[in-house]
Amino acid sequence: MRDLGIGYQDLARPDAGERTDAERRYPPIEHYGIIGDLRSVALVSLDGSIDFCCLPHFDSPSVFARLLDADRGGFFCIRPHLSGVRHKQMYLPESNVLLTRFLADDGVAEISDFMPIHPGRGPSRIVRRVKAVRGTIRVSVRVSARFDYARTMPQVIVEGGAARIRWDEGLMTLRVTSDMPLERDGEDVVSSFELRVGQTAAFVLEDLVDGEPEPIIHPAQISQWFKETVNYWRTWVGKSTYKGRWRDMVNRSALVLKLLQAGESGSLVAAPTFGLPECVGGERNWDYRYTWVRDASFTLYSLIRLGMTGETKAFIDWLKRRAGETPEPGRLQTIYGIDGRTEMQEQTLPELEGYRGSKPVRVGNAAYQQLQLDIYGELMDALYLYDKYGEPTSYDLWSWMTQLVDWVCENWQCPDDGVWEVRSGRQEFLYSKVMCWVAVDRALRLIDKRSFPGPVERWRKVRDQIYTDVLENFWDDEQQTFVGMRGAKTLDASCLIMPLVRFIAPTDPRWLSTLRAIEQRLQEDSLIYRYDIEGPETDGLRGTEGTFSICSFWYIECLSRSGDLQKARFYFEKMLGYANHLGLYAEEIGPKGEHLGNFPQALTHLALISAAYDLDRRLNGAGWTA
Repeated sequence: MRDLGIGYQDLARPDAGERTDAERRYPPIEHYGIIGDLRSVALVSLDGSIDFCCLPHFDSPSVFARLLDADRGGFFCIRPHLSGVRHKQMYLPESNVLLTRFLADDGVAEISDFMPIHPGRGPSRIVRRVKAVRGTIRVSVRVSARFDYARTMPQVIVEGGAARIRWDEGLMTLRVTSDMPLERDGEDVVSSFELRVGQTAAFVLEDLVDGEPEPIIHPAQISQWFKETVNYWRTWVGKSTYKGRWRDMVNRSALVLKLLQAGESGSLVAAPTFGLPECVGGERNWDYRYTWVRDASFTLYSLIRLGMTGETKAFIDWLKRRAGETPEPGRLQTIYGIDGRTEMQEQTLPELEGYRGSKPVRVGNAAYQQLQLDIYGELMDALYLYDKYGEPTSYDLWSWMTQLVDWVCENWQCPDDGVWEVRSGRQEFLYSKVMCWVAVDRALRLIDKRSFPGPVERWRKVRDQIYTDVLENFWDDEQQTFVGMRGAKTLDASCLIMPLVRFIAPTDPRWLSTLRAIEQRLQEDSLIYRYDIEGPETDGLRGTEGTFSICSFWYIECLSRSGDLQKARFYFEKMLGYANHLGLYAEEIGPKGEHLGNFPQALTHLALISAAYDLDRRLNGAGWTA
């Protein structure tokens, strides 16, 4: 990597000398924190570098992507020059304002990072303040923006105390302002200065909105943004009704889920990143910066459990607009763009090296063309809970829901691509059948509860047909377990959803036998693999992957519901130990306990909330006081 004077620093790991070149150039995924403004996010490393950010939206081309290419990707680094520095990172309590601290014998420095929340239109801003806490400290700053997934070098102009970083043809202009002098260094913006004890320097990077005057930023404005941002997050998370044993971790997970909502539209992304590998060096590198109906519905389910219903109303309004755009009543697409678009063409970015050489780096996601029948179950379950804990279902909403259920009744027997989005051809999946059952069952429950009109007899008949199909065609009598696909022998951890959605009793002998099989074949301590990736029924992809954290938390909730509270708590608290230093999780846990996959991952955090909620309630019911 070209020496820019502020590259990655060795994070004082004892085994630093034994690490590979790729490990030295790319910090672990778990060495990052996240900030955001309900439009996009930025990932901040332990040594104070923003190494990933897409602007102005989650699914816009990247501006900084050093996490995916250490040489070309671009970054925004603030480096206090200290000897033998140690790093610490923390959030201000109950907020998404991040502090990165640099500790050394010759001084202590601190960077505070946040993105102000703006209602309505206006520029997205990244605000960074560096402070000398102790000692006199020399600080270097470099803004190395690389537009369009690092395929376009910027034009840099420094004048009038501000720097403008332009994408060709006026596609985007970033402005950097500071109370310190800025200079141009090739295609980068740099600054170098000295801070004495108590002094601060602030840097604001903003995406200028065409046709609007450039705002003048004063130090008092930055302080005001800081207070408003802290207050926004604390007010929001303060609505949580969860007061249980793991309040800090549950609140952190809720704050992560809120960061993944597009505030203007109400849609939610599955994760804010793309291209982070499920196996380092492998091809399982996907783009998750879109709205999966499944992931969003699960997110709403978890937030409703915490007493937060505003996000559900916003998403329902957004999804109903999508339903009005489909030519087939009741049919939903698996994935949508955050703005509602229906095509996310998948392409590779050969220009990017990939995280530790993991290629191809993909943007877009071909799964938007897949059929995934389970999404109706997750959505109907969330709508059922919203009726119970949020607002009563309106007639217009019920009319739309009946279209969804009618579509399920007509199509539940179709093979589909499954919850894991396999690329080996459509099959009949257990998980899809169970969630189709959930879709019809929740509609019938709403009819009983609210006296809504509907084809009750027809729906009951279909619900019972699905139930019988699962018990007869997905139960392997020889293995004494439910299997993931019709006619297969493969065990799939997605079956852990069965007692969680009340398809089967958590103490049913068939279920307990299946749970034992999962423990024998897919479990490593508290960690659960989603399926046998090297089994006879492959998913159409090469390479391995880590344990899947949503499955680990599902397993814990299954233990809780079955009454094995001591074991459930033991494994739950062990899983908490796999969070990074900020309480964040990626999609998977690797063989060395490292984080794998896109980060942070909504599925992991929402499953943590669900498991914590259920386990806490049952421990209280059993008389546990601590």
